[in-house]
Amino acid sequence: MKTVLIAPLLIALSATALAGPSCQVPESQWMKEADFRKTVEAQGYQIKTFKISKGRCYEIYGHDKDGRKVEIYFDPASAAVLERK
Repeated sequence: MKTVLIAPLLIALSATALAGPSCQVPESQWMKEADFRKTVEAQGYQIKTFKISKGRCYEIYGHDKDGRKVEIYFDPASAAVLERK
């Protein structure tokens, strides 16, 4: 019986753990996508995919300056790194 009660809790917790950060910045303050790309590429990142995450942050998939694959969440207003995977 405990397994039946614990399984849904574990599923809910794992879904939360997989989610990226949440950004509370109003869209009116977001950096334009083109400016954001320039800023990030100037730091040596190669952007393969750019998107807005479910948490309303800028998210990229690509490579860093050393050629390693990255998934990074950024603050959409400042381009500060919030989480890197």
